[in-house]
Amino acid sequence: MISKRVDLHIHTHASDGQLSPTAVVNAAVKGRLDVIAITDHDTAAGLIEALAAARGQPVSVIPGVELSSKQGENEIHVLGYFVDPDAPSLQRHQASAGGRRADRMQEMVKRLQEMGLGVQYEDVLRIAGPEASSLGRPHLARALQQAGHTRSVGEAFDLYLKDGGSAFVETPFPTVREAIDTIHAAGGVAVWAHPELEVFDREVRNFASWGLNGIECFRPNTPPVESMLFDKVAREMGLFRTGGSDWHGPHRGRLGDWAVRSEEVRELLDSRGLG
Repeated sequence: MISKRVDLHIHTHASDGQLSPTAVVNAAVKGRLDVIAITDHDTAAGLIEALAAARGQPVSVIPGVELSSKQGENEIHVLGYFVDPDAPSLQRHQASAGGRRADRMQEMVKRLQEMGLGVQYEDVLRIAGPEASSLGRPHLARALQQAGHTRSVGEAFDLYLKDGGSAFVETPFPTVREAIDTIHAAGGVAVWAHPELEVFDREVRNFASWGLNGIECFRPNTPPVESMLFDKVAREMGLFRTGGSDWHGPHRGRLGDWAVRSEEVRELLDSRGLG
C-alpha cells in the first residue's frame, strides 16, 4: 500500500491562521500532502470553503476543529475530526467561544494601553480580517509587531502575551468532558492536542473514561522520547494516534515540509475510508 503524506492540524484565517481555507488547500497541494485536517480554534467557519476547494484536487480534507477547554488550572485543546460544521453542538460552542474571545481580547488591549503601548482593539480586528470568527493572541501579537512595539510575534508573546504574562487574561473555558461531548454530538472523533507530559501522565485515563478517542502523538519539535511514550500509551489504551504540524501560515515554514506517514495514523484514516 502506498504511503500518504498527512498533516492533521492546520489553521486558516477563520481563526488565527494567515491564509484563507482555499489558499491552505492550494498550499497543501503544492506541499505534496495527501490528507489534511482543517482545525481552527473554536470555529468551523472555514470548513465549507476548504471542502469545496479540495474538490478535484489531489488532497483529501478532513473537517475538523480545535476546542479550548480547561482541566483544573490547565488549558487543554481537544481536536475534533470528521465533524459536521452545521451541528447544533458545534454552532453553540462557536457562538459562545467567539463572545468569550472578543471580551478577553478587549481586556488584553486595555492592559497593554495601561502600560503605554498604543495598540487598539480595531487594530486587532483589522489584522484578523472580516473572515475571522475567533480572535486569538496571535492576532494581538501581530498588531503589536506592526505598531513597532515588538520585533516579532514571538517577542510579543515573551514580553506580554504568554500564559501569566503582564497582558495575559484568563478566559472561562468549558471542561474537557464538555469539549469531548460537543465533538461527539457533532459526529466527530475527539483527540487530545499537543499534550504536555506532566498533565498527560495525570489525566489521560480520566479523559479516556469521558470518551476521548485519540492522542496527538506526532508533532514537529516534540522530543522523540515523548512521541514514543504517547504512541505507546495510545496503543495500550486502544486510542487513535494522530499527528499534525499545528501550522498557522508561511511564517511557520512551508506547508508540507513536515508530515506524518499515513501508516502512523492508519487506524484514524481507516475509520472513515481514507487509509
